[in-house]
Amino acid sequence: MPEVILLQDVENLGAKGAVVDVSKGYLRNYLVPRKLAQPATKGLLAEVQRQVAKAQQSAAASAQHAQELAEQLGHTILTIEQQAGEDGRLFGSVTNQDIAEAIQEARGVTVDRRHIHLEQPIKTTGTHEVVVELAPSVTATVKVMVTER
Repeated sequence: MPEVILLQDVENLGAKGAVVDVSKGYLRNYLVPRKLAQPATKGLLAEVQRQVAKAQQSAAASAQHAQELAEQLGHTILTIEQQAGEDGRLFGSVTNQDIAEAIQEARGVTVDRRHIHLEQPIKTTGTHEVVVELAPSVTATVKVMVTER
C-alpha cells in the first residue's frame, strides 16, 4: 500500500498534511484526480514538515500577541454614554457592537462583535464586566461603565 500526503482534509482518512497508507486504486481513482493527495516522496515530506513548523510558529506568535492584547484590555475601562431614565434604565441598550466600537476607539484594537460575550444586552447604567475572546484560549475581562447622557 502506497503512502500518500493529504493535500486537504479527507473525511474518514485524515487532516491536511497527514501521511497515510491507502490502496493503489483509491489513490489513482479518487484522491489524485480530486487533488486531495499526492504520493509521498522525500522532498514532499520535507516540504510538509516545513509548512507544519511554519504554521506552529505562526500560531505561537499569534497566541503571544493575543495574550499581550488581553493584558492591555484587562486594564481598560470603557465609558459608553446612553440616554437613560431617572431610575437608571437605558432607553435602548448597549450591545456587543457598541462595545466593539468602544474598544476600537479606545485601544485601536479590532475585535469581532461575536467574540464579545454578553448574556443579555446591557440595559442599566453602572459598571459591568464583559468577557472578550481574543483567541481560542485567550480571554480578557473589560470593565464597561455605562453613563447617562
